[in-house]
Amino acid sequence: MSELATLGHRIGDFVRARVLCLGDVMLDEFVYGEARRLSPEAPIPVVQIQRRESMPGGAGNLVRNVCTLGAVGTLIGIVGRDEAATELRRLVDEQDRLRAHLVPCERRTTLKTRYVVGGQQMLRADVEDRAPVDGELARRVLAIYESELEHADIVVLSDYAKGLLSDEVLRAAFEMARARDRMVIADPKSPDLSRYRGVALLLPNAAELAAATGLPCGTNDEATAAARAAQQRFGVSGILVTRSRQGMTLVPSDGGPAVHLAARAREVHDVSGAGDTVAATVAVALAAGLGLREAAQLANVAAGLVVAKVGTAVVYPRDLIAEIHQADVVSLSAEIVTAGQAVEIVGLWRAQGLRIGFTNGCFDLIHPGHVSLLSQARSACDRLIVGLNTDASARRLKGPTRPIQGETARSIVLASLAPVDLVILFDEDTPLALIERVRPDVLIKGADYSLEQVVGADLVKSYGGQVMLAHLEEGHSTTGTIERAGKSS
Repeated sequence: MSELATLGHRIGDFVRARVLCLGDVMLDEFVYGEARRLSPEAPIPVVQIQRRESMPGGAGNLVRNVCTLGAVGTLIGIVGRDEAATELRRLVDEQDRLRAHLVPCERRTTLKTRYVVGGQQMLRADVEDRAPVDGELARRVLAIYESELEHADIVVLSDYAKGLLSDEVLRAAFEMARARDRMVIADPKSPDLSRYRGVALLLPNAAELAAATGLPCGTNDEATAAARAAQQRFGVSGILVTRSRQGMTLVPSDGGPAVHLAARAREVHDVSGAGDTVAATVAVALAAGLGLREAAQLANVAAGLVVAKVGTAVVYPRDLIAEIHQADVVSLSAEIVTAGQAVEIVGLWRAQGLRIGFTNGCFDLIHPGHVSLLSQARSACDRLIVGLNTDASARRLKGPTRPIQGETARSIVLASLAPVDLVILFDEDTPLALIERVRPDVLIKGADYSLEQVVGADLVKSYGGQVMLAHLEEGHSTTGTIERAGKSS
């Protein structure tokens, strides 16, 4: 077994990690469309807009990755009093395991709008204010930061040079963290790396390190030399240099040998937010008790995964485990996700133009009728999500003697079936709330229901979705199976 493969079991420790992120929050907006003609007004394409998607960017994307990795994340940032701030608040409120403090101020919320045509970015338009934060606003932010430090295992400073991490804020943040013995790591943007003196680990990319030191970072030896020069010149500790297709170089603070990690991405679709994923993975791994080398190895795997996705993407524990053990049999439970995780995954599927289907039930004892329904459902979509009643929900629906199998067993069996792409447990009496979050293109139920009886049918049809009634195999039902088993015993 490789050194990396032995780390797979440590990923389960991520749920105990608590990460505090202070930094520049922004809204990433993606506008997708088609361009079929040139404008008569100028030699530019006319883009027919088809859809818009938005997600937290900058420090928001970093802490989003913290949460999708299974850790608890706390985000502190500043926003304006505008529509972008409203959208940001909505998005962070929907994120599982995240507590956010978005401090309102008289600045514009940083907004990056990317126009994507045919899978390629054509234009990015930015709205931002970059003045350093000081005075009363700095004091408000630092007061929140100080109160949250006691609940954190590690601090990440996410600097996008949008003003929040001013000299005043950085100095105070380091002093408060040192007073409480909290490790600090930083993702820098300033070429003056002395501003980050006191961090346990600095995470520059190769271009940022070259700009700070005036030294090349192309080869392994060059990256190592530049990192050691930065350590001596600026007084920073460990450095993990992200080097795109060349992978990563870790130069520890104790003078030990550098560690070079080859890039793992098999194909690159989009590098947006890859640095955030690296910082989040390192922070979560360190907070969970892993060593610096181990954290860097996992971050390298995560970076390879996220650049193969479309848009400002995130990584889940199941992604890391599957990638680490790609030659092994991956646990069937990898497809069992929370509603929040499903929303993220569905967003990526939609960005690829895939059609999403949804069905639900107790699926207590899987029989041929279930298999037929799921096969029909999958044939009507590109990806099928199954909403599965929890044990408590099934008891309310079916009675005190049901379910026969617990929710864990039912989830694993469902996830092992070829037609099923995701399984989501829900505890409510109906899956309506889940349908509202997933917004499937196709809602499927058995033909023993009428269209009027299908929960969520009106909602799905209201936004142009389809409701499908699947043919039922005669003579197959869980109740009948249980009755026959009782008679035979």
